Amino acid sequence: MLPNRQPADENISSYRLKLPTPELERALNIKETLEKRSSLKTLLLLLVLTGTSMVIGDGILTPAMSVMSAVSGLQGEVSGFGTSAVVIVSIIILLGLFSIQRFGTGKVGFMFAPVLALWFFSLGAIGIYNLVKYDISVLKALNPAYIYFFFKKNSSAAWSALGGCVLCITGAEAMFADLGHFSVQSVQIAFTCVVFPCLLLAYMGQASYLMKYPDSASRIFYDSVPGSLFWPIFVIATLAATIASQAMISATFSCVKQAMALGCFPRLKIVHTSRKLMGQIYIPVINYFLMIMCIIVVSIFQNTTDIANAYGIAEVGVMIVSTTLVTLVMLLIWRTSLFLALCFPLVFGSIELIYLSAVLSKILEGGWLPLAFASFFLCVMYTWNYGSVLKYQSEVREKISMDFMLELGSTLGTVRVPGIGLLYNELVQGVPSIFGQFLLSLPAIHSTIVFVCIKYVPVPVVPQEERFLFRRVCPKDYHMFRCVARYGYKDVRKEGHQVFEQLLVESLEKFLRREAQDLAIESNLNEYFDNVSERSRDSGAAGDGTDELRIPLMQDQRPEEPGSSISEETSPAFPSSVVSLDEDPSLEYELSALREAMDSGFTYLLAHGDVRAKKNSVFFKKLVINYFYAFLRNNCRAGAANMSVPHMNILQVGMTYMV
Repeated sequence: MLPNRQPADENISSYRLKLPTPELERALNIKETLEKRSSLKTLLLLLVLTGTSMVIGDGILTPAMSVMSAVSGLQGEVSGFGTSAVVIVSIIILLGLFSIQRFGTGKVGFMFAPVLALWFFSLGAIGIYNLVKYDISVLKALNPAYIYFFFKKNSSAAWSALGGCVLCITGAEAMFADLGHFSVQSVQIAFTCVVFPCLLLAYMGQASYLMKYPDSASRIFYDSVPGSLFWPIFVIATLAATIASQAMISATFSCVKQAMALGCFPRLKIVHTSRKLMGQIYIPVINYFLMIMCIIVVSIFQNTTDIANAYGIAEVGVMIVSTTLVTLVMLLIWRTSLFLALCFPLVFGSIELIYLSAVLSKILEGGWLPLAFASFFLCVMYTWNYGSVLKYQSEVREKISMDFMLELGSTLGTVRVPGIGLLYNELVQGVPSIFGQFLLSLPAIHSTIVFVCIKYVPVPVVPQEERFLFRRVCPKDYHMFRCVARYGYKDVRKEGHQVFEQLLVESLEKFLRREAQDLAIESNLNEYFDNVSERSRDSGAAGDGTDELRIPLMQDQRPEEPGSSISEETSPAFPSSVVSLDEDPSLEYELSALREAMDSGFTYLLAHGDVRAKKNSVFFKKLVINYFYAFLRNNCRAGAANMSVPHMNILQVGMTYMV
């Protein structure tokens, strides 16, 4: 949605297309159709934001549901332990859970593996015990024919029961949060070899127990546990519920962080809790919000039945959105065959729609809660994206023309003093209008100006050597450059401002050397071709016209996009007589001027912008931009805070964007 893409982005090593195939051609046609029609882009954006909002809503419901389910086991075991006691104990556990988030999962994660291993071993062992002791004939339920018999006998009641079955398959959407800590293969092996068989044995054991004690359905888990093992299982269940909640909280942090990177969520403070694993993050504002909402949900509902109804709708909603988006990924990214790409939504989508029809009947019984959470986050995310796109389009319209810059001259109509000014903006090309505000407000401007654009590209990670793109702005004597710093949406910007400055200057020096090399090659080639042409004309009368001009082929030596910085110098494929090995005096002068400016220090030139709707805008647009979007901008984290720049190095000037 943000029109800041560049052709050089497709040259990122993790973003290159494969050789032409029919599947690739189909993918490009679908991509072109989606990009041309704004209605399809908006629909796709809303779909993605809806799924993301539901996952964030799960971050509220999962801790409340898991902790209350574990604590409710005390009701039948401890006399006088009523609903109020369950609520109070659940709130205390939730407060403890959210309080330890700031330490990071790495600090408390040492106990996750042994507790979960013991938990699944206990589930499997108790399931086998109940199967053998009560009724092993429930194994016949593995026969799919019993699905038909069940629906034939119970009709509408069976349909309603599907809503409860959803709770047996929840938690799958939290798996991606673990990908910040483990590989895909390890998650697959753990689920296939441990989680799934142990859960299957546990549910079969509970069914076997219900065959003999059908009245125990309300608290079947704890009733099916042998009496002597109640307290150990209760402790393990409470710890497992806490860990399950931790996974969903981590998933929420990951969702919010990536939404921020892609311009779909207001800027918030992100704390990286691990030096080794980039997936371990902590967002204080989101943590406190989840904690408050969990406590409110537990205090209002006071039982797991209504929370389970809400939980089911959120789960199925996430699954349907995921299925739709994975189908697009299969067509556009994986480029699988059309038959498989259509079979996937037909098989999984049909099952999910059946479950959705069952859980929608629970909307009035608590199912409205995830829809309310999703609607709230959807409004926040879409408003932020909508305002950001309009602001960017306004910057593109109002950028300063090059003719005006050339009229100002190399002094820019003011005094140039030693130093490097880093002017942050969102434009990937052109001179931003905020630069004119600085020229009007400041008595002098720095000798070297770099327009820095921090841009997130739609790939997970951008290699460090491909981070910066440079381009010269105006003639050489202006000493002005455009720098686009590209990050993937999973990249972690942990470097301090000093490290960033050093990397930027090193990349700028490489760019200047590469530019001088290209200019030398070009000028010497022109001279070389002129000499060859003169010799050809001199010998044209005597020759028979069959001689060919033999110049080395330039294929596979195509230079990179003009203005892009590279990490390794490539040797040109031309005769040695063509390339001058003498150092360019202008290059040495420019490098020395850059080092002198660097020694004088860096100053960050930032815009304190206000976004307002135009006077002729419709009322709804004025309401969204002037109030909702303005509220989010005023209360989100400032750009300077995200860059960790000392306040003494910052200069800000006011700017109003009319959108």
